[in-house]
Amino acid sequence: MLHVPNQSNVDDLNNLRREAKNKKKEYLKDKIDEFETNIKIKNVRLLCRGISDFKKGYQLRTNVVRDEKGDLVTDCHSILVM
Repeated sequence: MLHVPNQSNVDDLNNLRREAKNKKKEYLKDKIDEFETNIKIKNVRLLCRGISDFKKGYQLRTNVVRDEKGDLVTDCHSILVM
C-alpha cells in the first residue's frame, strides 16, 4: 500500500489500522462479557475452558496422513493421490 507514499495511500492505511484496532476492542469486550456471564451463572467449567483457550491463542493443527502400510506420508502430491 505504501509503494507509492502519497497522502491518500497513507490515509487508507491509517483507516484500516483504526478499523482493525476497533474490531480487536470489540472482540475483547465480547470475551470479557462471556467470562462475566459464566461467572454469574456459576459455570466454572466453561469459564476455565474459555480462559485457557484465550491465553493459548490461535494454534495451527497439523493433520497426520498415513498410507496403507502405516508409514507417514509427507509429500503433498502423494497425499492428494490418496
